[in-house]
Amino acid sequence: MDLKLNNPIVFFDLETTGINVASDRIVEIALLKIKPNEEKEELLMRINPEMPIPEQSSRIHDIYDDDVKDAPTFREVAKKVVSFIEGCDLAGFNSNRFDIPLLAEEFLRAGVDIDMKKRKFVDVQTIFHKMEKRTLSAAYKLYCKKDLENAHSAMADTKATYEILKAQLDTYENTEYEDNNGNVSIPIKNDMNALSEFSSFDKFVDFMGRIVYDENGVEVFNFGKNKGKPVEKVLKEQPGYYGWIMNGDFPLYTKKVLTNIKLRELKK
Repeated sequence: MDLKLNNPIVFFDLETTGINVASDRIVEIALLKIKPNEEKEELLMRINPEMPIPEQSSRIHDIYDDDVKDAPTFREVAKKVVSFIEGCDLAGFNSNRFDIPLLAEEFLRAGVDIDMKKRKFVDVQTIFHKMEKRTLSAAYKLYCKKDLENAHSAMADTKATYEILKAQLDTYENTEYEDNNGNVSIPIKNDMNALSEFSSFDKFVDFMGRIVYDENGVEVFNFGKNKGKPVEKVLKEQPGYYGWIMNGDFPLYTKKVLTNIKLRELKK
């Protein structure tokens, strides 16, 4: 089933030095743009992460230090990536929990202030796990009836993710889904708003879910001793908590969100 698109959508995948969003870096980025007229555009780039690639990571994606030593840094290609995804929604496999947060971190480190929250995010893995609960290779086998060759190659994974989403629409469109509260709905529709909503587990304020919206739309902390407490209240009653986060090993985007909340309160 082809996608019904109002805006172009970019499927993307990152190969990285590791899985720590706050400290790891991109070594390869693959982007596949699907336009409303079904025209496709690809962009694949190796990136110099400006740090050694751990051996265990290289064994997974087969990209070693020598492979990227002459590649551009993310700072050097950031504007090219921004231009490619301009006006597009974003989709990936486990993208809401890893690829999008890490990409946002790289943009901030490169001094590029792009409002990632303005676009829709479709996480194909979340749809898959909610409906079948498996892995990318298994998803490709299940939905597309093919073996995934060159797994952990960024472009192979990216193209497979695009094919899986189309096959998911064929498989689940008009299928009822019951959530943990017993609510029944038909969320799998050929519509980016519905898919974005369904492939998001939580209403994150930042990308890593350190700050989330509660049932009343209030920003609350989602970790540690202040979990469930309104951010505004914590910052007012525990002024040192802001400094602890800003000096800690938290993603830059989380710090940016927290700072915006603090500045908003100071302006009142």
